[in-house]
Amino acid sequence: MLSRITAPGVLAQVRHVSPVRPAAAHGLVAEVYAQAARDFGMLAPPVILHSPAPSALAASWSILRESLLVPGTAGRAAKETVAAEVSAGNTCPYCVDVHGATLRGLGAARDPRLAPLAAWARASGTAATAWDEPPAGDGGSGAAELVAVAVTFQYLNRMVNVFLGDSPLPPELPRGARGPAMRLFGALMRPAARRAAVPGASLGLLPVAPLPADLSWAAGVPHLAGAFARAAAAVEECGRRSLPGRVRALVADRVAAWEGEPPGLGRDWAARAVAGLPEADRPAARLALLVALASYQVDREAVEEFLRTTPDERALVEVTAWASLTAARRVGTWSARAIADRTDLQVKGRARERD
Repeated sequence: MLSRITAPGVLAQVRHVSPVRPAAAHGLVAEVYAQAARDFGMLAPPVILHSPAPSALAASWSILRESLLVPGTAGRAAKETVAAEVSAGNTCPYCVDVHGATLRGLGAARDPRLAPLAAWARASGTAATAWDEPPAGDGGSGAAELVAVAVTFQYLNRMVNVFLGDSPLPPELPRGARGPAMRLFGALMRPAARRAAVPGASLGLLPVAPLPADLSWAAGVPHLAGAFARAAAAVEECGRRSLPGRVRALVADRVAAWEGEPPGLGRDWAARAVAGLPEADRPAARLALLVALASYQVDREAVEEFLRTTPDERALVEVTAWASLTAARRVGTWSARAIADRTDLQVKGRARERD
């Protein structure tokens, strides 16, 4: 029902690209749309904005589905808390609205038991504060599930900041109607949020791939490991297809040295960073750097500058997806170390017990 109600306005929310209309979807796009409508309850704009690049669409959907929608040690309210707080830390009001409304629909918006998790999620975006293990009960698979949600929303927040506005509600909606409208949205999301998704159902969308070392925090949870490994491979291929190697190398080096700090108030830092590249590469490099390190600074000018040199919607989605996931993977390593240390201690403890 929610998918049918929201379908007319969903496509109009996406800017810079023309998403594939559901009636025109085929192949991989149609498969993702069918899963999203069934498991998420609607064709959400943060998913369909990827549709000009089918493999990026499948990658984004797979990590979202397997991290947020599949039940596990961490409950849905805990995962929605992480989604909302990571989004707040990334200045992504659209995602804050959506996941805050879902939390209210679940009756968990003011649950004091979620306060430590909310604090961890808000702090997880900077290396200086992200070393604590997420408060997930058992410290094992539950912690990995929450890191998966955090990494997913580090990715999605960046894409949403580029391609969507500040709210899922129409801008012409009167201010006084916005609160009731978001409460209605939360109520409509409640049935889908309470419905358990089958683990691993999205894995067939993309080819099998090895799990990269920086995503090893997912290794103990098969459906997460499968989703993130496949998504990483697909998005890396997007980057190779749409960005010159020298641009990818520059952005990857900057992200590897980044610890979550804001790069600056203006965008001069990005212009300086790409000054050594050939002029034809600079628009793509600037856009990729902005998306990775300060997605809230991406505006129409930055996108149109890219499109003047590369007038290709698929390339635009692939470049931004690659930059977004490169940064999200970096953020994930900061919290993943705590999980690895805890797992190592557990293994050593079990070995001592056997001895």
